[in-house]
Amino acid sequence: MASGEGFKVSSLKDKVTLITGASSGIGAGTSIMFAKLGALLALNGRDVENLTNIAKQCTDLGAAEPLLVPGDLTNEDTVKKTVELTIAHFGRLDVLINSAGILAMGSIETGDLAQYDKVMNVNVRSVYHLTQLCVPHLIRTKGSIVNVSSVNGQRSFPGVLAYCMSKSAIDQFTRCIALELASKQVRVNSVWYVKSVLILNYYLLCSYYHHIDLSLCLSPSSPGVIITDVHRRAGLDEEQYAQVTYYVIQGPNTLFYKVVFTGWRSKMYVLYIVKCQCLESSWLTI
Repeated sequence: MASGEGFKVSSLKDKVTLITGASSGIGAGTSIMFAKLGALLALNGRDVENLTNIAKQCTDLGAAEPLLVPGDLTNEDTVKKTVELTIAHFGRLDVLINSAGILAMGSIETGDLAQYDKVMNVNVRSVYHLTQLCVPHLIRTKGSIVNVSSVNGQRSFPGVLAYCMSKSAIDQFTRCIALELASKQVRVNSVWYVKSVLILNYYLLCSYYHHIDLSLCLSPSSPGVIITDVHRRAGLDEEQYAQVTYYVIQGPNTLFYKVVFTGWRSKMYVLYIVKCQCLESSWLTI
């Protein structure tokens, strides 16, 4: 992808895609983007009203009516129903995007076991269970899994202990199943969203980014709808932010990647905010 081409992606026409956490944030933005690219969507989320609204936005773009499978994925029956309804409706599964997740503030002193259990159940256990049930179907289609992770999985931040642990678990989960499924030609990717943690502590993050002035990394050319307050400083609109789940963009003052792990056509990406011309780009193959 040459510099200056912007956000250009290939078609996902008729790719059956199950997206969790689709009622808000990254999952919602990804759903809309995939709808534009022609994917057949099964959308899971806890907020039925928001999920219905996202589905309408998808159909307004000319996409087929998404299958809505709302519910809390910490409930095992909901996980099973989500997979069963998706397969019953579409007959197959090509892509699984594990986007559902929560962040809870708490240190080793202020957090409690109830908070720990909630974070791990949502961010890890439900992902493990859903992926486990989807794998047989993805093997048949030689499909793809994309796990939404965070820089918190590899970098330590105070005050979000359980969240950091959960994302570290997702990174290891991605590595392991990428190895396990490589011979079956199932691609397993994890995308780390550095910009989504800007809300935590500006000065702490400035230190982490080698004292880069983050204000210079904003993108005034993309003033569109912001996904949440967490992403406001990043200057990315909903469509641009969602596209990171599909590929790693390049261009001045944007993002570049570091390949951490490679399996069967699979890579784990670390996205950094940089104040320089990016030299490389790569694609997440769906």
